[in-house]
Amino acid sequence: MRILLAEDEKALSKALVKIFEKNNYSIDAVYDGEEALDYLDGGNYDAAVLDIMMPKVDGITVLKKLRESGSNLPVLMLTAKSEIDDKVLGLDSGANYYLTKPFDTKELMAAVRAITRSDNVVDTKIGYGNLSLDRNNYELATESGRVTLANKEFQMMEMLMSAPDNVISVDTFMDHIWGYDTETESNVVWVYISYLRKKLTAIGANVKIKALRNAGYKLEIED
Repeated sequence: MRILLAEDEKALSKALVKIFEKNNYSIDAVYDGEEALDYLDGGNYDAAVLDIMMPKVDGITVLKKLRESGSNLPVLMLTAKSEIDDKVLGLDSGANYYLTKPFDTKELMAAVRAITRSDNVVDTKIGYGNLSLDRNNYELATESGRVTLANKEFQMMEMLMSAPDNVISVDTFMDHIWGYDTETESNVVWVYISYLRKKLTAIGANVKIKALRNAGYKLEIED
């Protein structure tokens, strides 16, 4: 899951990035509202965390512009402005959640889970073939074995298992997990696919990751 973080306090931003990455989120961090709008316009995000008091363009204006564009992207306002009128303004402008500083990490993570939760998701586990992937503990399992996936491994496997019949391109993996402006080389996708293939073999999965030339990757159940 990919999140845009717009927070102008760089020390806090770095701390938040570490918190999100520890919880298996991919993060793009920006430091003003103008950058936030540019990233939201060009990026593929599952949620945004916006500070209100930002240079160039404030968080409320970013939120309003986002909603005016027709986007229903989940947005959490993270701010030191704790007066009731400020909260009302944030929520009325289209925020899904309003969290004031200082905040507790557990509350922050719970808030992000709440705003990104799909009404269609009734279980934390998704399955394909003899595989199951637990979104709570990042565990990939079969009846024969189980393994805990690292952050990016989990995100890639979740994307593949959420739409097993779809071909996911290298560019899609790169944009969604590493960020559209990343300097990481695209061959990193092949490296992580290799890691996942080894783990699928190790736990006796009847599922393989199939490469389609010049198209991408998809899951396939072996006979």
